[in-house]
Amino acid sequence: MSYLSFHLIFLVPPIILMLGVHRRPRRMDHDLRVELAIPIVCLIALTYTTPWDNYLVAREVWWYGANRVMGTIGYVPVEEYMFFVLQPILTGLFLYQYLYRSPPSVQTHTPSASWIGAAVFAGLTGLGAFFLMDGRPSTLYLALILVWAPPILAGMWLYDGETLWALRKSVFVTTALPTVYLWGADAVAIHSKIWTISPEYTVGASVLGLLPLEEALFFLFTNLLVVQGILLLLYGSHRAVTPEQETQVSTP
Repeated sequence: MSYLSFHLIFLVPPIILMLGVHRRPRRMDHDLRVELAIPIVCLIALTYTTPWDNYLVAREVWWYGANRVMGTIGYVPVEEYMFFVLQPILTGLFLYQYLYRSPPSVQTHTPSASWIGAAVFAGLTGLGAFFLMDGRPSTLYLALILVWAPPILAGMWLYDGETLWALRKSVFVTTALPTVYLWGADAVAIHSKIWTISPEYTVGASVLGLLPLEEALFFLFTNLLVVQGILLLLYGSHRAVTPEQETQVSTP
């Protein structure tokens, strides 16, 4: 299986399916943020992930199988850049489907949520920095994940953790299901040797014996970034749903 075939099997079909039954989040029928949120997150993902990913491939934290990619830009295959865009589209469309079927009520009454959430992700960032300073090769991949994703997640919670806490069910469901799906797809890709994770730079732990811990955390954190980013674009900065909006029901 090639990297392009991986996209055509695991990412493109569910995206096409969700586009075919696309639903806007309820109570946002004429809100331009719905059209802009996913493209904005895709652009941020591409911009933020590109240097990080190139560095890890240059360090040979992982590499790609012979004849499995079309070509590279820098150290990274063209298909990898495609993935930076396809994953946010996949997870974002799933989030929209969920918001249509389970419209949220954003009632922000937990000011401590911002500080608690930010502290959790700041702590993970600190752990990653410790691993980097410790210098052990076996924690390199884990450390680079922890100093890359959790700082942004901490910033999101510091910015508007009240809204994220109010939307915690939406965050959990729409992060968990795409993450589990991508765990399975990643396990297939590793088994097919589309890419190989270096045992030298991983701690050796795995999820169900199929997926390195670092890969599992990567997909968990990246889906959290997508989901929380879109939710903050739609509902953040204390744009709470009013009681009048609670009574409105969008038409399909």
